[in-house]
Amino acid sequence: MIEVDVIERVLGAALRTGGDFAEVFAEDRRGTAASLEDGRVEQLASGRERGAGIRVVSGETTGFAHTADLSETGLLAAAAAAAAAAHRGGGGVREVALGASPARSGGVAVLPETVAKDVKVALLRRADEAARAAGSAIRQVSATYGDNRRRILVANSDGVLATDDQVRTRFGVSCVAEGDTGLQTGRETIGATVGFELFDTHDVEDIARRAATRAVAKLAARPAPSGTLPVVIEQGSGGILFHEACGHGLEADHILKDLSVFAHRVGEQVASPLVTLVDDATMGREWGAFAVDDEGHPGARNVLIDHGVLTDYMWDLLRARKEGRESSGNGRRETYQHLPMVRMTNTFLVGGTDDPEEIVRQTAHGVFVAQLGGGQVNTATGDFTFGATEAYLIEDGQITEPLRDTNLIGNGPEILRLIDAVGDDFAMGSPGTCGKQGQGVPVGTGQPTLRVSALTVGGTAR
Repeated sequence: MIEVDVIERVLGAALRTGGDFAEVFAEDRRGTAASLEDGRVEQLASGRERGAGIRVVSGETTGFAHTADLSETGLLAAAAAAAAAAHRGGGGVREVALGASPARSGGVAVLPETVAKDVKVALLRRADEAARAAGSAIRQVSATYGDNRRRILVANSDGVLATDDQVRTRFGVSCVAEGDTGLQTGRETIGATVGFELFDTHDVEDIARRAATRAVAKLAARPAPSGTLPVVIEQGSGGILFHEACGHGLEADHILKDLSVFAHRVGEQVASPLVTLVDDATMGREWGAFAVDDEGHPGARNVLIDHGVLTDYMWDLLRARKEGRESSGNGRRETYQHLPMVRMTNTFLVGGTDDPEEIVRQTAHGVFVAQLGGGQVNTATGDFTFGATEAYLIEDGQITEPLRDTNLIGNGPEILRLIDAVGDDFAMGSPGTCGKQGQGVPVGTGQPTLRVSALTVGGTAR
């Protein structure tokens, strides 16, 4: 992407006015997006973007500039701009020698960019037909396809030189059913850090049928109960709850600013002994996987909570340096136009030993959540609200009637302590995009079937 000798000269120029640290992040992105609404292709677009961001740190000040000009002249101009922003004087010249560049292990069987667009559109049409075949109650069908290839190069004044080639493919279907209770929605999404071979192991017709079946089933849904109840969360479906309610509070930027309920609590029992929470960028095909983060550090498996005890936080490079420790490989950015920050990768609760069916049987009265929607959390307090988009009533230890969409309301640290059963059926959930300070990055979430002994359900039934 950029010659090594050019990068060395750019880093040297960035440090010439006395900076402590300099970094070049170059990126080449391309992708395709296609969508079908009610049988008509509404979007079919491909794009490519290349550029570099240059960061210079001087004391407590960070200067940053980005450019779409990857020539040496363009990079030197960006380096000068970043250095000027971070300038504190000192002068001198610092030479930088870069080490070997690691490459992403494994490979992609079929690069999506080599697949014709009409083949991708055909997937959407097949999904549309399968969803509508689920019954006359289906009124609307939306299907989306997306692929992205992101090649990055990271080099810095510590001698790091790293590259990665990240390919992700995603497909989703959303259906609207109409009945006596009005309109109800069902959705299903798949995605992985792989190429077009994703569709060798996933059938788009099955995806569409699952989405349609969810929508139709909810036509018979009753209002959800209200109050504090035991809540059983199905495998894979609730990982987003712990990503939002607990994961963000374990990111080092929140910790160092004292904006997290988990600050200064390493070594403390913060959760049920049944809870082990992990963030792992090395999970092969999962949506948040990568070989190196956006600061050139290898992706890693980081245990955050071990059998209920808080063991560590997630760290990016600058915050780790400030604390005299190594980065945990959690420095991520949306594009070359953004500064990196501490971000999650694939965050999940490790499986336990309980039989998932027995967890339900031992719940006399409660709610079974099969799919969660969006939510929000206050990292300073841990308070959260999440939508349950597919849920059922549990009566006498049996899953019975479907429930209308409802909210789950609680506190992250509190629900960690109230988890009283963890199944042996761990699974990852749907691919997601995590937003933070205006940047979105791909993340994965997951968990086994588990039970929270008391969680507030914001239903309307009495």
